[in-house]
Amino acid sequence: MIVKTNISNLENKLHTCSHIYFVGIGGIGMSALAKYYLNNGFAVAGYDKTLSNITQSLIACGAQITDLDNVDSIPNGFLNLDRTLVVYTPAISNENIILNHLKNLGFELFKRADILGEISKQNFCFAVAGTHGKTTTSTMLGHILKDNGIEATAFLGGISENYNTNLIEGSAKVCVVEADEFDRSFLKLAPNIACITSTDADHLDIYGDKNTIESAFIEFAHLATDSLFVKKGLNIDGITFAINDEADFTANNIRIENGTYIFDVVTPKGSFKNIALSMPGEHNVLNALAALAMANTYGVSLQNIAKSLKSFKGIKRRFSFKIKTDNLVIIDDYAHHPTEINALYKAVKSLYPNEEILAVFQPHLFSRTRDFLEEFALSLSQFDNLFLLDIYPAREKPIQGITSGVLLDKIKGLPNKKQSNYKCVDKDKITQEIINLKPKVVVFIGAGDIGVLVDEVVETLKNKTV
Repeated sequence: MIVKTNISNLENKLHTCSHIYFVGIGGIGMSALAKYYLNNGFAVAGYDKTLSNITQSLIACGAQITDLDNVDSIPNGFLNLDRTLVVYTPAISNENIILNHLKNLGFELFKRADILGEISKQNFCFAVAGTHGKTTTSTMLGHILKDNGIEATAFLGGISENYNTNLIEGSAKVCVVEADEFDRSFLKLAPNIACITSTDADHLDIYGDKNTIESAFIEFAHLATDSLFVKKGLNIDGITFAINDEADFTANNIRIENGTYIFDVVTPKGSFKNIALSMPGEHNVLNALAALAMANTYGVSLQNIAKSLKSFKGIKRRFSFKIKTDNLVIIDDYAHHPTEINALYKAVKSLYPNEEILAVFQPHLFSRTRDFLEEFALSLSQFDNLFLLDIYPAREKPIQGITSGVLLDKIKGLPNKKQSNYKCVDKDKITQEIINLKPKVVVFIGAGDIGVLVDEVVETLKNKTV
């Protein structure tokens, strides 16, 4: 839904309103905002098409939430134009009855990015951008700051395992936010310290091509008032970070000891050896290095950062072990872009180099599947076995000729690939297919509702010998 808003009205509205209604309240970013305002004394209500553990946790905190898209489901007290602020996510459908009703009543509608932008203006703001890595990097940074007595409030795009929430609350005038490139939302932020982890092509339904998305990241880079950190090799000037390469902040001597990644760092102010990180993968070492660079520049010592990274437990659905026994390993990961799948495969193979790996993949969005069909085929073909689920549509309608079957044909058309265990599988048959195949290592991959499916599969398999 395209809605013109007057941002100058927003600051006044946030000071005068007492009620906030969220359309799409169950989204990971929206729910963090809802929790923030609940905890700050606002009355909160909202709609989401699917009730979930996230919406249940908000209800437990006092929010009124419905999955009924009709005007009668809006609670009493949330239809007053003077005291109610309406926030929506761009992922919401143009046909949404509640949002159109509120607009017709005269409510000014604000995007989630508008609200985060105002919060960033009122605080010292760390903003983490990038087509990959921003959730992990921002969660690491939020943990480092919290663990070292810097009471920052971190708005996260995932559930932190350390705090079991997507909102790390703090009392200081400091915030950590994910700078989301979707819909150019990150251009609403006012960061003091910013970071860009990657600028790979994505969201081409919004940007059209790689050059346009890179231009948006360059525009975001110019918003940072104090420091800008960029992965070396990006076409953006800033303080660089890299693995095994000359940069301002460098991680090297990376090795795996008992499933833990150990590495050394060299910084402009000194070096530190034997930093331990339990999240597998060199891509997560790079994420940790970015968080380290920001925290160190802010004033946290390398010794204290190393201590915090050692206690970092990860993020749900980011290389999350669901089962880890001698007979079966099941890993759940949010990867939904070919670059992320490549990094995930490399990380899994580094831990289990002698095992065949089964990937269960749910493509996310018809447009992304279409735009990266060749790249998805190449990244998924690395796995020994592959079960493909139907495409998760999210906000989209089907695109003719774009299906998981088309992706499967593209993979099978690659040279030198085994094809016996590459197939499309219905959700309700996944558990039995896994039992039949008897894999040692299974990786569930995707950003849709596959996170619910993996829990159902694990519940069935956890007492079985596969």
